[in-house]
Amino acid sequence: MKALPWVNSFTALLCVVLISPIFIVMVLSFSGDALLQFPPRSFSLRWYENFFGDSRWRDALYNSLVIGLGACLIATSVGFLAAYALVRGKFKAKKLALSFILLPLIIPHVISAIALYFLSSKLGLIGVRPWISVAHAVIGLPIVVLILVSALQSVDENVERAAYSMGASRWTTFRRVVIPLALPGVVSAVLFSFLTSFDELIIAMFLAGLSAETLQVRIWNSLLMDAEPIIAAVSALLIMATVLFLALDASLRRMRARRL
Repeated sequence: MKALPWVNSFTALLCVVLISPIFIVMVLSFSGDALLQFPPRSFSLRWYENFFGDSRWRDALYNSLVIGLGACLIATSVGFLAAYALVRGKFKAKKLALSFILLPLIIPHVISAIALYFLSSKLGLIGVRPWISVAHAVIGLPIVVLILVSALQSVDENVERAAYSMGASRWTTFRRVVIPLALPGVVSAVLFSFLTSFDELIIAMFLAGLSAETLQVRIWNSLLMDAEPIIAAVSALLIMATVLFLALDASLRRMRARRL
């Protein structure tokens, strides 16, 4: 069925409206002006140099990377086991278990952040990076489970039965058969759980304190105190990183489709 001409025009206009803020941020990141203004009167790499030359921004980036890596490892490890149980398990409470796992997607993050803050303050865990990774893993777990359930459903159960019939143990089958076949989905889960943690602001604001300030918290504080042009450079770097991650995930999905 051929689309109406106005539908194509409206879609193109909508895409331009959605993409234009990203384009403006990318242009502003190369501004040589002392204040944020569009269009820039001069162009320079000074704000990228200031970002990598400022210890506060470097420390915030380091904290975000460490917390994000910890969160994606925890979320992917737990999520893979949960997804495998949901796909291969025979228990009756599957829907209830899946609903419980998906709760972080339904509950507003500010509610989760307040609850985690009171728990963390009692345990003295404010500003502890591994604990923040655990908190971020809770938020990323539903996304991981949804991705891995889809990936594991495409793994033929007869392949596992064949491995059992050849004398392989459950652990060997899991390690040598299931994980390699689901590997593209696992990598996608790692990427999305890392992005979820890296972009998380609300929970980090409650749990980071002064010693574990993440990049998102640093951006927020900078916007409140002084809208530095360096924020445009940081935002441009985040946009480029996100595009790179999505492109990598798309290539992995194509690879998985060819293997199927």
